[in-house]
Amino acid sequence: MTIRLVLVDDQEMYRAGFRMVLSSRPEFEVVGDADDGDTALELLRTVEADVVLMDVRMPRMDGVEATRRIREKDGPRVLVLTTFDLDEYAYDAIQAGASGFLLKDAPLEELVAAIRHVHDGDAVVAPSTTRRLLDRFAEQRPHPAHDRTWNGEGISELTAREREVLELIAQGLSNGEIAERLVIAESTARVHVGRILAKLGLRDRVQAVVMAYQIGIVRTGT
Repeated sequence: MTIRLVLVDDQEMYRAGFRMVLSSRPEFEVVGDADDGDTALELLRTVEADVVLMDVRMPRMDGVEATRRIREKDGPRVLVLTTFDLDEYAYDAIQAGASGFLLKDAPLEELVAAIRHVHDGDAVVAPSTTRRLLDRFAEQRPHPAHDRTWNGEGISELTAREREVLELIAQGLSNGEIAERLVIAESTARVHVGRILAKLGLRDRVQAVVMAYQIGIVRTGT
């Protein structure tokens, strides 16, 4: 299956570079690019895309607002790309619905793997840049008081095993790694993850990571 990509960045050099590199891979098709969020939303009304590679710092509409609007309409998944290692805008984009965060200078194979993970419905939470970003900003953000999940009340619905799995998700472990750590089948780990997301009303593993940091299941700075 070919993964259809849209590139969104205000710098033409980055768009051209990513187009050239990714178009050379048989599993990818770049179906369009845009230089800001407004243009990206217009483009996505006319093309079918699976994953959007989104810059965050752009004129007119930035990547945070564009990500929010794309995901509100159940549009393609969004992978945030930035030149900044600790970028508050990238954190905001993840909160707005992005499925992951990656530096623009990440190795090609890391970028390719991230796109595949996002396309497959997973989330890119393992890279150290994401962990440091969460360490930096998780405790600084207020919990929405109206949301039972984000203020931690929903945690009481989890079993002891599910809490254990949630902590491992927050450490960036994949289903296979969770299965190995807990000495269970990978299919069982997948079921646990699905139940955790359903019970807590979370969209994906990125939200699970952020929530785990915010309510203290995983301590920041570790």
